[in-house]
Amino acid sequence: MKAKVYVTLKPSVLDPQGKAIHHSVELLGFDKINDIRQGKYFEIALDTALSESEAKSAAEKIAKDVLANPVIEDYRVEIV
Repeated sequence: MKAKVYVTLKPSVLDPQGKAIHHSVELLGFDKINDIRQGKYFEIALDTALSESEAKSAAEKIAKDVLANPVIEDYRVEIV
């Protein structure tokens, strides 16, 4: 079983890296892009002995306690 964790800055937090990427994309001729926000992606391999709900609970705890800064970041967990 695998957990996919997506960590992104909260909408109210400025994203200078996203702005720099947006500017670079515009220089390449992509002028119909309104905004780009950067984030992080993690894959966690989980023991197959866990139920899906146990796996999701474990992955959410890891995301909340280790992978994301809850003050400025949101996270989303998917179990596959």
